[in-house]
Amino acid sequence: MNNINIAIAEDNFRLARGISEKLSSYSETINICFHESNGNLLIEHLTKEPEIDLILMDIEMPELGGIDTTAQVRNLFPKIKIVMLTVFDDDDKILQSIQAGASGYLLKDISAQKLYESILMIMDGGAPMSPTVAFKTLKMIRATDLEIKNSAESKKVLTNRETEILEHICEGLNYKQIAEQLFIAPTTVRKHIANIYDKLHVRNKVQAIAKAQRERLI
Repeated sequence: MNNINIAIAEDNFRLARGISEKLSSYSETINICFHESNGNLLIEHLTKEPEIDLILMDIEMPELGGIDTTAQVRNLFPKIKIVMLTVFDDDDKILQSIQAGASGYLLKDISAQKLYESILMIMDGGAPMSPTVAFKTLKMIRATDLEIKNSAESKKVLTNRETEILEHICEGLNYKQIAEQLFIAPTTVRKHIANIYDKLHVRNKVQAIAKAQRERLI
């Protein structure tokens, strides 16, 4: 196996040194080429030394953080693989990192052996994640799938009259105004709106309008 050329983006020099020390036992395959403390310096260095295979990327850095840096690196150097190496495991940062183009997401308490194995995995086309991150990612995927399913079901189950009333709700009309527009009783409008709330899994007009706009139900 050819040496894997690695760059480290980390604003904490002690942590950057710790990462290098973790990988020092694997020098036969791992080559730590350089370390930079923010995204701007990393990108500037990459323009001079583009033969990097993989970047271990911190998220919180001054000037240009890891997520924005990941997006720029993916655009400028699409062949370079990026692994987020961070203390953050919250849903937003995981999702933003993946959307920016990260191929892996690891927490900094990872062991030297696991870090090395993760590097080999990503170079072989894998997408390594720390266990807690993988669990959160799976939950987000399931939640997205459920939302898509609910959206599809909502579009199928709303009657023409309910869709018509939902349109009037989004226009800001109240029960009485909707009733006058459709030549039906206000009590009938209330019954239809109750059915809409039930089918869309919402509790009020604000939620109904938000879901209708988000999922293009009208």
